[in-house]
Amino acid sequence: MKAEQAVQPDTEAREVLAIRPARIEDAEALARLSGQLGYPSPLPAVERRLAQLLDRPGHAVFVAEHDVGAGATPSDPQVIGWIHAFGELTIESDATAELGGIVVDEAWRGRGAGRLLIERAEQWAREAGCVTLTARTNILRERAHAFYQSLGYSLVKNQRVFRKSVISEVPGTGL
Repeated sequence: MKAEQAVQPDTEAREVLAIRPARIEDAEALARLSGQLGYPSPLPAVERRLAQLLDRPGHAVFVAEHDVGAGATPSDPQVIGWIHAFGELTIESDATAELGGIVVDEAWRGRGAGRLLIERAEQWAREAGCVTLTARTNILRERAHAFYQSLGYSLVKNQRVFRKSVISEVPGTGL
């Protein structure tokens, strides 16, 4: 398997991080990581959503995986992060992209995977003809704020989000 993008941090273990498009087989790792972010989701729901996103134009899901690439007994790559980006076109602005979510395994934060995921989402947004990439984050997630600012993102506004259910159950789930 050829990775789209890889970086080899300067570590004794010579850990290799690679970014590639997500596959349905990644659903279990995506579910586990979503729980770390505070959004626990059962595996069947993540499998259903991921399958829908992988088939939907205007959406992209990428994963970060690591491998100990130069050891005597290399391991199978393990998914340690994911990012979802989607395009939007509205009356009041040109095509934009937004992050639907990003998470890196707690044990891997601060080691470059998040930056690589963002860079890949930015590349996807450019290729899709989007002029900006927007990241929304909870006002309490100060570490995330600093992360985005370190990558050149500017705080545009604070807002309140309102939501109302418009259906009584999620189709095909019984929920």
